[in-house]
Amino acid sequence: MRAPPVAWIFDLDDTLHDASAHIFPHINQAMRRYIEALLNVDAAEANRIRQTYWHRYGATLLGLMRHHAIDPLHFLQATHDVPVLEKMVAFNPAVKILLKKLPGRKILYSNSPAHYASAILAITGMTRLFNAVYTVESSRFQPKPSLAGFRRLLRVEKLLPHRCVMVEDSAANLRAAKQLGLKTVWISRHTRQPPWVDVRIPSILALPVIN
Repeated sequence: MRAPPVAWIFDLDDTLHDASAHIFPHINQAMRRYIEALLNVDAAEANRIRQTYWHRYGATLLGLMRHHAIDPLHFLQATHDVPVLEKMVAFNPAVKILLKKLPGRKILYSNSPAHYASAILAITGMTRLFNAVYTVESSRFQPKPSLAGFRRLLRVEKLLPHRCVMVEDSAANLRAAKQLGLKTVWISRHTRQPPWVDVRIPSILALPVIN
């Protein structure tokens, strides 16, 4: 039998829970309003800027830092402060059962801020299931798909890339992981599988079939 990986590295949003249903629309609106106020533009232009930076850099935050010198902590607090977060979380408790049974270390690596990630883990009851949690602050505001954040995680956790599996809903982030030698699992219902993806599954709950 093949030995289990030393570590499973999981994304958070739209990987372990469904953020697109309620949470992402709220955060996107908060980002739009932030950009409107920051740059004195209308809603349509703010949305265009938000999406442009997200596609170009993997995170709206990074574009705003590079082009408008914003305070990242102020931005993250303003855009990820969700008063009714508990009511917005769409989570299948079966994910906790899966994580408990999965062999090897489990690490969370999210582009979200620490206060948001901690809240999601607490609401879903997953806090104690992870050996370590890395957020955008942990990567020194170099979010996925930046290689710098991946390298920092691997260095701090003393992990060998080829003994790790990255589980993620973003193909671009997995491409970066693959460049460093990690095995990659893409959570997606797309029929096409990029060459840097080792396994494509429709849901995190399908993960045990690849053990």
